[in-house]
Amino acid sequence: MTVDEGIDISPTGDRGVLKRIIKEGEGTATPGIGCSVTVHYTGTLLDGTKFDSSKDRNEPFEFPLGKKQVIRAWDIGVATMKKGEVCVLTCAPEYAYGARGSPPKIPPNSTLQFEVEMIDWALEDLSPNKMKGILRNIIEEGTGDSKPNDGSQVTVELEGKLKDGKVFDNRTVTFTLGDGHESNICEGIERALEKFLLNEKSTLILQPKYAFKSKGNAELGVPPNSVVEYTVKLTSFEKTKELWAMEDEEKLEQAQIVKDKGTEYFKASKFDQAIKKYMKVLNFLDGLLEDEAFGKDEKKLSKAKELTLSAHLNLSLVYLKTKPEHFFEAKDHANKALKVDPNNVKGLFRRGQALVGLGEADEAKLDFQKVLDAEPQNKAAANQIIICRNIIQKQKQKEKQLFANMFDKFAKHDNEVEKARAKELDVIGEKVGEWGKGEGEWTDEQRTRKPTEFEKENPNILMLDKDGQFQNM
Repeated sequence: MTVDEGIDISPTGDRGVLKRIIKEGEGTATPGIGCSVTVHYTGTLLDGTKFDSSKDRNEPFEFPLGKKQVIRAWDIGVATMKKGEVCVLTCAPEYAYGARGSPPKIPPNSTLQFEVEMIDWALEDLSPNKMKGILRNIIEEGTGDSKPNDGSQVTVELEGKLKDGKVFDNRTVTFTLGDGHESNICEGIERALEKFLLNEKSTLILQPKYAFKSKGNAELGVPPNSVVEYTVKLTSFEKTKELWAMEDEEKLEQAQIVKDKGTEYFKASKFDQAIKKYMKVLNFLDGLLEDEAFGKDEKKLSKAKELTLSAHLNLSLVYLKTKPEHFFEAKDHANKALKVDPNNVKGLFRRGQALVGLGEADEAKLDFQKVLDAEPQNKAAANQIIICRNIIQKQKQKEKQLFANMFDKFAKHDNEVEKARAKELDVIGEKVGEWGKGEGEWTDEQRTRKPTEFEKENPNILMLDKDGQFQNM
């Protein structure tokens, strides 16, 4: 190896990837696996022939590091680069395009050189909406292909820090994925672990929404609305059976277990966790009610309907007890419950409550009346009907006042228009009344002046001719 060739950075030391730094980068940080890196590059053959350049296109290239979306040499070499660094990577064929090459520009068995400039990188975003709520930087790669799923028993080593570097959590803990809050494990860690391989070690940066939210965590000493950083290593896990691999009886059994767990959370006012469990019940039962073969077993069908109805009714109730912006979800699940059982009084009552929250008192009153028809002694429904009547009455009064104000404005406008017209007629009358030399004749000045807009609109009154001129009276 010569100085110009650079150093060997290939994993096995076989000189498959050589790196020569042209310009040193900033600091010490380098991107981890999964980071979205942005680079400029120019690729050449060993004889100097250029085959590609992002600089020529003035379009930086972005790709996820370590996800096998670029040649192997790039995943290896770019992972060693600092921000602002410029280097040359010399890539042997087995780390580039191999024996086949990439016709027509790259011949078979070509050793390639890339001048690469590291512009920047961003951590891997694992949040559902890709709004950087859960960012991951892999420190140590995991092994195998299997990952934990919801319900898996996992054991992790973790350390949690606040932004000021204060450590608030440092332990090894075993818990069921999906019930982590019982062990002070926040949502962001649980979501991230579903992307972990065995023995993976990663840094996670969690926004408050996926950490301890607006309440914080007094037990751990985390203030409200805190951004936290965790270092997490997945040391073991037992994966649960996938839904597609379950028999119908297993789905019903698991749905009942999860539903009961959701009810526990609801009674403890842990509404977020309750919602997750009830949604999981529906996931277990998805498609069963529409399955003709399943429907032939009346016992199983009845159980599936019972669980589906219960899940939707409970979801409607949970959403009613949370924030007002969830009234739509409460109504939606009540509707779905009523699709299973059209006369279900709980479904009617909860839909009515949601409709009141959405400002639809007329429709809500109809639902409460149906409840009262089915259960004449239902005082809650009777009270809700009174509430609806009061709301409707207030809405009518408000509308009456609104229309009254509108009519006042229209009357005022009409009055102003009439006054303007009267004034204009007075002016016209004065000019019409100016007789010339003979009775009933126009003066030259009257005949030749330009008619006003009002006069043009009223030719019969002012006797304009077809050309818009005053007639000779």
